[in-house]
Amino acid sequence: MDVIEYTPTREQYVYTFGGAAPAMRITPGTALRLWSDDAFGGALRSVDDLSSAKVDLRFVNPQTGPFYVEGAEPGDTLALHLVALEPARDWGASAAIPFFGGMTSTDRVVTLQEPLPDTTWIYELDRDRNTVAFAARHSEHRIELPVEPMLGTVGVAPAGGEVRSSLVPDRFGGNMDTPQMRAGSTVFLGVNVEGALFSVGDGHYRQGEGEACGTAVEGAMTTTLIVELIKGGGPAWPRLEDDTHWMTVGSSRPMEDSWRIGNAELVHWVAGLYGLHPMDAYQLCSQVAQVPVANVVDANYSVVVKAAKALLPAADAFGGIHADLRARARSLGAV
Repeated sequence: MDVIEYTPTREQYVYTFGGAAPAMRITPGTALRLWSDDAFGGALRSVDDLSSAKVDLRFVNPQTGPFYVEGAEPGDTLALHLVALEPARDWGASAAIPFFGGMTSTDRVVTLQEPLPDTTWIYELDRDRNTVAFAARHSEHRIELPVEPMLGTVGVAPAGGEVRSSLVPDRFGGNMDTPQMRAGSTVFLGVNVEGALFSVGDGHYRQGEGEACGTAVEGAMTTTLIVELIKGGGPAWPRLEDDTHWMTVGSSRPMEDSWRIGNAELVHWVAGLYGLHPMDAYQLCSQVAQVPVANVVDANYSVVVKAAKALLPAADAFGGIHADLRARARSLGAV
């Protein structure tokens, strides 16, 4: 399988979902190898680089794309299979940004507290050991952590001509910040405009569930993915499938509404997969679902609701395309 490579120039970075001209037109079945910059656009390179001086929050989460998928129409399903995610730099950056994060005052959760100290951490990548090193700023501690690459942002253009910031997760995908968005996963997104116009970015070398401080180990990423199109059947909210789980993502505020969206979507999906009455699917999902919190820091909060395939009868979603994409990925060297 041939792979098309694309590395944007800084002038070609896109900071929205919707509202941007396509960087490239591709046909379904295409494999892409895409370079994306880190969330800060490479601005934080040492612990002396502070976000208040170096980062403009209007221009964070630069996207690579968008890509126009030939034949994609509103109501269709875009399937993106993540074949490989490879750190593209030997360091990643994380930061406590004033008035941004899950454990500080923000513009929406307003208190009289001063902002937490503007602080930057740099994580050195050891490719041989496949680790990143946490180096404490206020003590001598240094801890090696496994690299677990993921994409913070995967999305399509929204419906209704909307243009949404790349900081936002919603029905169109976007900045969901879930560690489930990793190599081996297939994400299903409902197409809202002709061509779908999908883009990816916001690579993380690792991230805890919730992304509590507002930033992961942010790093430039090289992503290999396969693009497929399923006519019709577009899901209302993003769905994910890997070899072990069915997953749905809800994004809203307050967080319980994210949880409700994700649960409702999983109930509908399970009902469709197994021919169950919605009430029976509701009961079944209530006993098997796991609910990792993806992020509590974005404009909307994202919650993943997942069901282990091992607990359920065998089933094929979207015509079994995940298994087919996994087989195609192996021809590109994927495990």
